[in-house]
Amino acid sequence: MIVTTAVDAARNANNKVVGQKIGRDNYKINNLEWPYLDAETWSSMLQEFDKHFFSSVQFWDMVNNCWRTLTMYPGDRSADVFKYDKNGIPIAYINCKVNIIDSGW
Repeated sequence: MIVTTAVDAARNANNKVVGQKIGRDNYKINNLEWPYLDAETWSSMLQEFDKHFFSSVQFWDMVNNCWRTLTMYPGDRSADVFKYDKNGIPIAYINCKVNIIDSGW
């Protein structure tokens, strides 16, 4: 989990923050990972992100120590090919990862 706080300005000549917090903190569920997925399952998961780019996600909020539901979207998605079939088509992946990022809504 990553929590990000945005501010409306930078630092002054003394390297002190001179801005104010803007809006609420934003959340990122970082590196959801599956060590091994067959190609059909991984493809199906990625297609769901394509169909439902913005999704309502319920997660444990470590800041407030309670469940929270936010509108989020998928960030980077990655995987390494583990096995190919005889035609060179991937049939299994390892290190399948996705980040889920707060939309700010």
